[in-house]
Amino acid sequence: QVQLVESGGGLVQAGESLRLSCAASQSIFSLNAMGWYRQVPGKQRELVATITSGGVPTLSDSVKGRFTISRDSRDNAKNTMYLQMNSLKPEDTAVYYCNARWRLHDYWGRGTQVTVSS
Repeated sequence: QVQLVESGGGLVQAGESLRLSCAASQSIFSLNAMGWYRQVPGKQRELVATITSGGVPTLSDSVKGRFTISRDSRDNAKNTMYLQMNSLKPEDTAVYYCNARWRLHDYWGRGTQVTVSS
């Protein structure tokens, strides 16, 4: 079982930046893939970004050029994944969830709220 804890959400104004962190209970390099999803009330959860075990990132069209997904490779922080969000827009407002795929199972964090005011 993989436990995931997100942090870094908050309230910002349009154009500002936030960095989300996802702390995993095991080395993220042992996982098949990780990603960030977001959800607003009444809508389905949507994919924001993923990163494979080999470090290959994929971003949704709505965030390309503004968001970056990365992992921390330092020995003392191999359990953390990040989502750097720049030039935030009001439509980025959502609960952001960390996801990990390991041994054919999906694991989720509880989410962190991101609110962007206009």
